[in-house]
Amino acid sequence: MTDRLEGIEACVFDAYGTLFDVHSAVAQCRDQFDLAAAPAQAMSDAWRTRQLQYTWLRSLMGNHVDFWQVTDDALGFALDTAFGVGNAPSGLHRALMDSYLTLHTYPEVAGVLKELKAGGMKTAILSNGSPMMLEKVCAHTGLDSVLDAVLSVEDVGVFKPHPSVYQLAVDRFGLSRPAAVSFQSSNAWDAAAASAFGFKVVWCNRFGQARERLPGSPDIEVTSLATLPGLVGL
Repeated sequence: MTDRLEGIEACVFDAYGTLFDVHSAVAQCRDQFDLAAAPAQAMSDAWRTRQLQYTWLRSLMGNHVDFWQVTDDALGFALDTAFGVGNAPSGLHRALMDSYLTLHTYPEVAGVLKELKAGGMKTAILSNGSPMMLEKVCAHTGLDSVLDAVLSVEDVGVFKPHPSVYQLAVDRFGLSRPAAVSFQSSNAWDAAAASAFGFKVVWCNRFGQARERLPGSPDIEVTSLATLPGLVGL
């Protein structure tokens, strides 16, 4: 691993789990779980796991729907698992879906993006999220003011880690080579795939994940995005 990335022209970020805390959706509805004595964190973990699995399975099946539908389907599965089929508290499904549009950012995120922007670095999100989802959560958190682009897989009709998704960032900024992108993700599989594509990758390993046994390897591993400006030469 290196301790600094050279020749970076754009910093591109995964959204969910990297900038936005996916578990903050359940946290916003925690009182409903407490009343039902249901395991909130276990349900949130199951929701996230199934959400990612459905993106990969639908991509393999050639049966694409947008991430809002995938998130809704995964939530239905997770609620049935947590409460029993059809036994979730009334209105909880809708409340959780609404909360996914008002996710919280991790503490350092806004400051890091502002510093990158002030230093003249191009910034973008590259996400499985649908345009509607990304527009709403970026507006809610104020990140829309510090991003040059918000890129969704809907432009290519397939989910990560398909290479055509990563190509969106190269095309958007008119870059001559993928290595001009510093790509940040907290998802180990996403970090590996982006590296295999040709990005320089900062793996924000917030959760102490094991390294994936996949093609590609991140260039730098951190536990927070706070040091990113220095890593890209600002």
